Amino acid sequence: MAANDSSRTSVSTVGIWSALGAYVCWGLFPIYWKFLSTMEAPVLLCHRVVWSCVVLVSVLALTGQLKELWRNLRHPKMLGVYALAAVLIAANWLTFVWAVNHKYIVETSLGYFINPLLNVVVGFLFFSERLRKMQWVALVIATCGVSYLTWSYGTVPWIALILALTFGLYGVVKKLAPLNAILGLSLETLILLIPAVIYLSVAANVYEQPIGSKSVGGWMLLAGTGVVTTIPLVLFAAAAQRIPLVLVGLFQYIAPSLQFLIGVLVYGEPFTPQRQIGFSIVWIALFLFAVENFYYQSKKRQASKNSSETAAK
Repeated sequence: MAANDSSRTSVSTVGIWSALGAYVCWGLFPIYWKFLSTMEAPVLLCHRVVWSCVVLVSVLALTGQLKELWRNLRHPKMLGVYALAAVLIAANWLTFVWAVNHKYIVETSLGYFINPLLNVVVGFLFFSERLRKMQWVALVIATCGVSYLTWSYGTVPWIALILALTFGLYGVVKKLAPLNAILGLSLETLILLIPAVIYLSVAANVYEQPIGSKSVGGWMLLAGTGVVTTIPLVLFAAAAQRIPLVLVGLFQYIAPSLQFLIGVLVYGEPFTPQRQIGFSIVWIALFLFAVENFYYQSKKRQASKNSSETAAK
């Protein structure tokens, strides 16, 4: 009995560290892209696609999943679903890289702060999921925060909204798609590979635009975009298998929190009193959402446990 408890504790610990590692990696992404800020965002997106393909296909080869990837490449319906996912994730990546390298890291963090709340709306609209009372309250408060930021900016926070919408809709497509995370992203990047190579070729040969680096270190950073894309994904997959999704959901606030701190403290992006008020309103909404979700899931698990014990008797 003690051995089993120890095993469960060990697995749980692995899951927690995996989730922490995944979201810390995503949170530190702005620093990585800043090292490549001399290059245009579309070029960086194409490099990310190319090198992610190299890394992901290598991972699939090592894990014996390469045949399954080729088999799915021959299914038109499968390609259609993942082509849509590819367009959405490419738009998300492009917006993020452009925003980071144009000093909008704080606004990117806002996009990922409001993403969990947007996921609830997406579930309501696309999957007829019912919203609980406190979820409605959190959504209304978050909407007030974004509306206040829009008013104080004098313009809609497009970067935050594009990031949240593209990632939220990407989640819808992925929920309907049958492949696991690694296979799915591999298929998406392979779909994007030909357009990426064409873009790089045209940029270099027609417009004589730099598409690489003059130093070995620069090329290593470009190649590393595939690694930094894959590592957090693998860690996230490991976490999702080992700890409750409600706990994974709470970890997701680590990434935008780190992005926010990096934007303000490392790169000195302005955080005016108006922004403080708007962000605070959104954070209050997220706090209510997280607490309510944690309470609901705990209550649900307890009810399931009681039901199992009753059935056992």
